[in-house]
Amino acid sequence: MAHLIDGTAVAAAVRAEVAEGAAAFAAAHGRRPALRVVLVGENPASQSYVRAKARAAGQAGIDAETLLRPADFSQADLLALIADLNADPAVDGILVQLPLPEHVDEAAVTRAIDPDKDVDGFHPENVGRLVLGEDTLEPCTPAGIVELLRRTGVETTGAHAVVLGRSNIVGKPMASLLLRRGLDCTVTVCHSRTRDVDAITRQADILVAAIGRAEFVTADMVKPGATVIDVGINRVEDESRERGYRLVGDIDFDAVSEVAGAITPVPGGVGPMTIAMLLANTLRAAERRAT
Repeated sequence: MAHLIDGTAVAAAVRAEVAEGAAAFAAAHGRRPALRVVLVGENPASQSYVRAKARAAGQAGIDAETLLRPADFSQADLLALIADLNADPAVDGILVQLPLPEHVDEAAVTRAIDPDKDVDGFHPENVGRLVLGEDTLEPCTPAGIVELLRRTGVETTGAHAVVLGRSNIVGKPMASLLLRRGLDCTVTVCHSRTRDVDAITRQADILVAAIGRAEFVTADMVKPGATVIDVGINRVEDESRERGYRLVGDIDFDAVSEVAGAITPVPGGVGPMTIAMLLANTLRAAERRAT
């Protein structure tokens, strides 16, 4: 049976470290690190995510404020708001919650954020620094996965890591991080057009599944003893549940647990790490700007 990688516990440790750093920053600079989250529209999932982020930030000693704007808020007004936040010396981190309404160009909004305040790590300048192996604000989910690997003692040097998924949010930056010095993996990226994907995943010492398909990875796709990281969050109908559904990952958890050496659950695996790394990025942005 696979060892369970407890993302909730690791995230709590990261958040405690951020709280210590935020207190030290406040003592040194007379103010707390400051995060501004912009939410346009009334998407229920986005509202839930934003509440969770603001609550976690407050608990970590970060000055977090959510700026709510209506669904018909224009792109021009949103860009003007971002420009004001960029110019505000008391703001260290800016996060615009995605997805945005259809009339707003997400790429234009991402590019408008000051790279030094881009705590999501999505700005092209930060993406470029990541690929080059330079110091930068890293996308929160891939950065959180790296912390899980490091803090649970997973051997990465020389390991063959297979990333399922090539999104700009997880797949591509995950591959770049795994290639970095200090992790030193050999990396293969698979996607919907990959031929004979099962044969490739079976070679993985570390398998990161971020493909967005419920329970896609089955036991026969996993190398015995592999470390399996499940990034997926999918709703599956389940009439036995009060909500009428249950959350599952991209991994068939019960079956793969019998083969893998270590595995993350859903929920309670990668998810808590994403918010923890957002807080870490906010503190890091504040410290970098202060120096």
